[in-house]
Amino acid sequence: MMKTYSPKPEHIERSWYVLDASGQVLGRLASEVATLLRGKHKPIFAPHMDTGDHVVVINADKVELSGNKAQDKFAYRHSGYPGGITGIRYADLLATRPVAAVEKAVRGMLPKNRLGRQQIKKLHVVAGAEHPHAAQMPVELAVGQRPAWSGLPAAKPAPAVRSRTETTAPPSREREDAAASEGRSTTAKERPARSAGPKSSAKKRAAVKPAAKEQPAATSGAKRSTASKTSAKKTSAKKPTAKKPAAKKTTAKKSAAKKPAKTEE
Repeated sequence: MMKTYSPKPEHIERSWYVLDASGQVLGRLASEVATLLRGKHKPIFAPHMDTGDHVVVINADKVELSGNKAQDKFAYRHSGYPGGITGIRYADLLATRPVAAVEKAVRGMLPKNRLGRQQIKKLHVVAGAEHPHAAQMPVELAVGQRPAWSGLPAAKPAPAVRSRTETTAPPSREREDAAASEGRSTTAKERPARSAGPKSSAKKRAAVKPAAKEQPAATSGAKRSTASKTSAKKTSAKKPTAKKPAAKKTTAKKSAAKKPAKTEE
């Protein structure tokens, strides 16, 4: 079972080619240019992707037409208003605007969508024999010749992953290494400043730890004191209940003292 290959953006490489239009028929030239622009000469061609290359057409003013098309064929354009259509013979178009004639022929052989509008941007037509794209080092091709395909580009190496020790190394160590490489030693003033950071942080941690441990003891002592206070309040509240029988005794004594007074009368 073979899987259908779909080109990826990293598999697409753009090359530059030069085609000489002198003595070539306009239609045949346009079909060859459209093939290179679409990328149909590559095994990785896909109709939904732009896999083509850049094409530079030189000597566009020397292109030819077969038969009587130079006099019989017209290039039309419309302004968008009613009755705004205008036409020009191809003989006059090639004499005045040869670049537009080649671009119009190639544009008609590309897809009529956003993909075609993207592909036509890779076409560079020049009326003369010199072109301003020498920096791209284009390769000369004859009309009908297919460029050799070198295969998919080599995969890029993965970036090196730095170890944790390298990423977390203190800046002081890097400075010492740089100083050692330069052949000079670090001064005594710089060394304490570097080591003061970790020691001071260690002292702070040691000072914070016992304070955190003492907090539970203080809270337990506070709880005990509050518990003793509540117990003391409970005992003090029970004292009036013990005095109630003493009050009854006094009333009994008063009644006993009143009885002899009644008998005397």
